[in-house]
Amino acid sequence: MPGGLVAGATYHFRVLIIFVKNPKLISYIIVPIFINILVGIILYIGLLLPGINLTETIFNSLSLQFDSLIAQLPNWLNFLSYLDNILDWFIEFFIFIILLIIIGFLLVQFGVILGSPFYGQLSEQLEKIRTGTLPEAPPGLLGGIKDIWRAILFELKKIALLLVIGLPMLLLNFFPGGSLVATIGGIALTTSIVCLDFFDGPLERRKLKFREKLTVVRRSLPASATFGLICQVLITLPIINFLGIPVCVAAGTLFCCDRVLPKLLPNNKT
Repeated sequence: MPGGLVAGATYHFRVLIIFVKNPKLISYIIVPIFINILVGIILYIGLLLPGINLTETIFNSLSLQFDSLIAQLPNWLNFLSYLDNILDWFIEFFIFIILLIIIGFLLVQFGVILGSPFYGQLSEQLEKIRTGTLPEAPPGLLGGIKDIWRAILFELKKIALLLVIGLPMLLLNFFPGGSLVATIGGIALTTSIVCLDFFDGPLERRKLKFREKLTVVRRSLPASATFGLICQVLITLPIINFLGIPVCVAAGTLFCCDRVLPKLLPNNKT
């Protein structure tokens, strides 16, 4: 258990060492980085700035109302205005972090889809380096069409998973103590989705079903949990996430090569 917790968090650093030893791999992440920058600029301008402005407008209005209420109270209750300012700062900071997490999550979804040709090649090259071989790909146009259809279904099933599990967790916020449960559940859900995204290269080459991919994430615990949490940090931090996404894609391939393919998928050729 402790070994898995630590190991899952180290793959992002291990892959940097592999990049240093195999500089030709860097060519596969140049275009995805530019894609991430372009998509990131659009998301930050389109979501983060309006979100901050809306939050400030709402809290300024609430603060004015609260200040007018405090002005009618006895002088010895003036300390409530200081508590109000502190509470406003914490709530605004929390909302800002939530906005960064949402934008990072969306950046992964769009960035991975748009950069999939390059990420696919990067993942294949890393798997060759790590295992020495690759599963055979179905030849011809029909195989390519099937791959596109599987990719579409994969994205739709991720959305369905978010709706089926995420929406009920949002409703928990309206019940006493539900916010804590919703927060923990939300982190677990987004971490699972992130793992699905970054494990998908080697798992998709073996044509695993969506439910089987989820099982891989579950059976890889606790290593998959720490792996996913580090990914969440890297994709949440602005600017860093432009490079962090390719690093996470590569790290997910290494994770699967080391911890999934030999142990959890013994019947699949690796």
